[in-house]
Amino acid sequence: MTVGTNDLRVGLIGYGLAGSVFHAPLIAATEGLTLDTVVTSNAERQAQARAEFGDDLRCAADADELWARADELDLIVVASPNKTHVPLATAALKAGLPVVVDKPLAGTATEARELAALADERGLLLSVFQNRRWDNDFRTLRKLIADGELGDVWRFESRFERWRPQPKGGWRESGDPEEIGGLLYDLGSHVVDQALVLFGPAVRVYAEADVRRPGAQADDDTFIAVTHAGGVRSHLYVSATTAQLGPRFRALGSSAGYVKYGLDPQEAALREGKRPTDDGPWGVEPEALWGTVGAGESPLTGGGRPEPTLPGDYPAYYAAVAAALRGEGDNPVTAQEAAAALDVLEAAHRSAREGVAVTL
Repeated sequence: MTVGTNDLRVGLIGYGLAGSVFHAPLIAATEGLTLDTVVTSNAERQAQARAEFGDDLRCAADADELWARADELDLIVVASPNKTHVPLATAALKAGLPVVVDKPLAGTATEARELAALADERGLLLSVFQNRRWDNDFRTLRKLIADGELGDVWRFESRFERWRPQPKGGWRESGDPEEIGGLLYDLGSHVVDQALVLFGPAVRVYAEADVRRPGAQADDDTFIAVTHAGGVRSHLYVSATTAQLGPRFRALGSSAGYVKYGLDPQEAALREGKRPTDDGPWGVEPEALWGTVGAGESPLTGGGRPEPTLPGDYPAYYAAVAAALRGEGDNPVTAQEAAAALDVLEAAHRSAREGVAVTL
């Protein structure tokens, strides 16, 4: 692990899926950042981290070790289970350290806004890791909308669907409300954030959430309908029980629509051990997976034209964080934006529970 003399030193809390697959590799790949310490009490995960990032990587069993040497660090990244996000982010801010928190920032919008107020009071960065703003398909759709290619968008469909008929267990699928598990707060955090970025504030939310799989405890098949202040309607699907996957995006406008199948390739690449610093292009998908722009026909019957997919760019998130810490750019994802998404998620939870539409 090469360390620059002026690098910002990062303490990463948690080395499960989020920490080992997403945060650690992206931090290490970012110019101006150094992965200084990984916090995990699991000896195998400590060994795994050192095997990838070098024997000089420091490991700690408890986050308290970070607060004890806060003057040696420049940024804390919280990639631990959801229920720990608020207490750990609070402790980091009180220790005088800027923080990146994996989504969801908190269990409620109120907690998110309280964290934002604490960060503002301390004059510290508080950013939320919404990496799917840098998905290849989302970047492409955002550009199409900005360029007016679709006209006025009327309806937006977004699906994050999987076929996992057997529950894996663990806190992410726990029915304990304190764990903040289930797909609504997991994948739902992504699809809601993307919809709000594209089409602005939500004014009305309706949702259906089900527990389909035998032995499952938390929602595994959820639908959210969002009415935006500008009139766009977003239909958002997150599911682990989808035997036939639908399009990732279908955006329908007054001039044309955009249909895109398949997931951004970056997560799969990171899971396979590939890194943004490897030789060759990063986040690029084959032409066969490009989406289609057109009107009047289905893409399957030859309607529309292939739309080149922009490369996915997860590294851009931590590059923006580094720039913000140096006073050279803005916070890429603010806590207030995360709170707005949590307003929608809380409304969706209430809607599904009570069978009503919720006005925000």
